[in-house]
Amino acid sequence: MNVMTNNNIKCTIALAALQQVIDPEIGLNIVDLGLVYRLDFDDTCQKIEVTMTLTTPFCPMGASITHAVEKLLSTTFAGEQIAVNLSFDPPWKHDRISEAGKLFLNR
Repeated sequence: MNVMTNNNIKCTIALAALQQVIDPEIGLNIVDLGLVYRLDFDDTCQKIEVTMTLTTPFCPMGASITHAVEKLLSTTFAGEQIAVNLSFDPPWKHDRISEAGKLFLNR
């Protein structure tokens, strides 16, 4: 999984937290699914910007997943404003799944 970031330490913390967000239709967390594309941290504005995708633009659980991302990062980084941006460019593909995710899914 390749997550772009401007702060490797905070990104590692954020990704560890985001492993708690499970795609309810697949049963795998959004990090191992490769849904998180970018995490940017603005210390001056106390803002975290998440760019992520869903397995399909028509994912019925999209709002639930993005809300869970916002809530979890707000808890992990108290006082930070969280902005979640959905992007379908590039579209999600199975090759974004981590090795741990592939093992979990028996791929």
